Amino acid sequence: MTKLEQAGSLMFKDYPDCVSIKQLQQMLGIKKTKSYELIKNHKINAVKIGKDYKISKLNVIAFVLGEEQL
Repeated sequence: MTKLEQAGSLMFKDYPDCVSIKQLQQMLGIKKTKSYELIKNHKINAVKIGKDYKISKLNVIAFVLGEEQL
């Protein structure tokens, strides 16, 4: 198990493996515009499916820890 996966089992354990913009806001305590800014500037990797973004919880944790994202 990698360091990132270990952190994932502790941090944000109440969130699913793939989160929405709204959940990202809750996780980081930020507003919607800041969430979209982080994604647009490739600070947090996300995948756009239709009109919605999906973000790997591990990428959020990597962002918080300052590590490379998946």
